Amino acid sequence: MTADPPRETPETTAPLATDRPGDTSPFALGLLLRRAHWRAAAVMTEALRPLGIELRHFAVLIVLVDRGPTVQRDLAEAAGSDKAGIMRVVDDLEHKGLAVRKGVPGDRRVRAVEITPQGMDLFNAAHAAAAAHAERLVADLRPGEPEQLVDLLTRVAHPVGGDA
Repeated sequence: MTADPPRETPETTAPLATDRPGDTSPFALGLLLRRAHWRAAAVMTEALRPLGIELRHFAVLIVLVDRGPTVQRDLAEAAGSDKAGIMRVVDDLEHKGLAVRKGVPGDRRVRAVEITPQGMDLFNAAHAAAAAHAERLVADLRPGEPEQLVDLLTRVAHPVGGDA
């Protein structure tokens, strides 16, 4: 048996957590970011579909382009995946010719993942394909607001003090 969620009454002034416009609960920002993430993920998935990859694949390609060859353990952390998940994604990328695993000198057990030239071509093609889709995400914003939104989200995602 589950308990019913608390209901707001005239005696309780604490707002209920929603992700609807006007929510003033302490959860509002997190819930809105979650909804924005879902929407952005759906739009970017649509952009990547014709290229034959998914967001999880693209997330790994982003790390490889940014960091160069990366050991799988570090790749999992950087891409927001777990060990089993990253192995499946790297298997997919290898199968598609977009990445390769290479031995790490000095440690036979460790494998680094490296993007291939074909993977780099697809990475660049993904950016071109995503441009029109990304514009849809900010279509309701006024001039200058997309840049402001990017600035604000950057500061939330990467605080000066380094808090995660």
